[in-house]
Amino acid sequence: MKKKINVDDARVGMYLQELGTSWINNPFWRKSFLITDAKDIASLRAAKVNEIWIDTAKGLDVHRVVDSPGFVDTRPAPVPLSPDSLDNRTAPVSLEEELARAAEICGQAKEAVTSMFREARMGNTVDAAGAGQLVQEISDSVARNASALISLARLKTADDYTYMHSVAVCAMMIALARQLGLDESQVRAAGEAGLLHDMGKALLPMEVLNKPGKLTDAEFAIVRQHPQLGHDLLRKTTGVGDMSLDVCLYHHEKMDGSGYPMGLDGDRISLFAKMGAVCDVYDAITSNRPYKEGWDPAESMRRMGQWADRHFDPVVFQAFAKSLGIYPVGSLVRLTSGLLGVVTQQNTATLTTPVVNVFFATATRERIEAYALDLSEPHCTDRIMAREDPTKWNFPDLHALWLGEITGKST
Repeated sequence: MKKKINVDDARVGMYLQELGTSWINNPFWRKSFLITDAKDIASLRAAKVNEIWIDTAKGLDVHRVVDSPGFVDTRPAPVPLSPDSLDNRTAPVSLEEELARAAEICGQAKEAVTSMFREARMGNTVDAAGAGQLVQEISDSVARNASALISLARLKTADDYTYMHSVAVCAMMIALARQLGLDESQVRAAGEAGLLHDMGKALLPMEVLNKPGKLTDAEFAIVRQHPQLGHDLLRKTTGVGDMSLDVCLYHHEKMDGSGYPMGLDGDRISLFAKMGAVCDVYDAITSNRPYKEGWDPAESMRRMGQWADRHFDPVVFQAFAKSLGIYPVGSLVRLTSGLLGVVTQQNTATLTTPVVNVFFATATRERIEAYALDLSEPHCTDRIMAREDPTKWNFPDLHALWLGEITGKST
């Protein structure tokens, strides 16, 4: 049930549906969410929000004594949400279940990052509190199913690249941090670092940032300034953590010292900057850009493995491969049977036996009715024989084969 209440009656455990005020006063990036921290309520009051709409079907109701003669509140006291109840928002779900929620988060995140870049261009500082709320939404989605949001963010258009790249790196940093066994405070800090790592690009000339062709040496020299520009911007922003500053400045450093802006090498690069480097490169090479098509996820993982000793910390890269899979969701693969399929789900026990949506027989070069094949099942004798280059096959509905109903096409 939807109900309008005074902000003074808000409490942890309520589900905030919307604000009873203009969107301009909204202190959060997200439109609706479960209030799990008293700081959220403090943010509402600080933004001078007087009324909010709550949904009592998704969270707690108001329970207070009304100060009027003869009034007796006969409603039962609400049962406080237990930590287990709050953790339900991160309970693991299938890719199919999470895709719709992930798509909504991606849409909100794109608007939020676009707004942050716009504010930076106007000379304003970044809203670190708002960024934190967005990171929490992304973190919850990654906890439910890491492949959903990460794979969706990869499908950005060339025009969306600058903004959605930040969202994708945020999600991958969160997944990688968990794979490395970092605690949840570090996981959130890693997500914030990923979200803010490219803020310096907001201060680059638009004609250079959006150039559809290859950059000249002079233009690339300008682009190489973005880590320092972003670092300077974030240092002026209250509430930005040290990890975000570190990743922003050093995510283009390489293990062999050939990176920029400082030419750091090996152990002189922090763990978090090494994480940022891997996530940044993977999203860059798998995304469509104005001057090139993105590589297939599995092919990208293979090539990055070849660069690992020179560009990436091997331990960090191995953890990254485990977090996404050797054959990430969306990879086109050939099975030993000669069938082609698209990877739709990882198998945590072994990275070489994911779930594949099989749809094409190479022997007859004909489409077959798509079906899911779990390569980890004991009775399954098929295995992945090779990665396939999607550009050689030109399947028009390749993404729909793993996106399923979110694209309007059931597989």
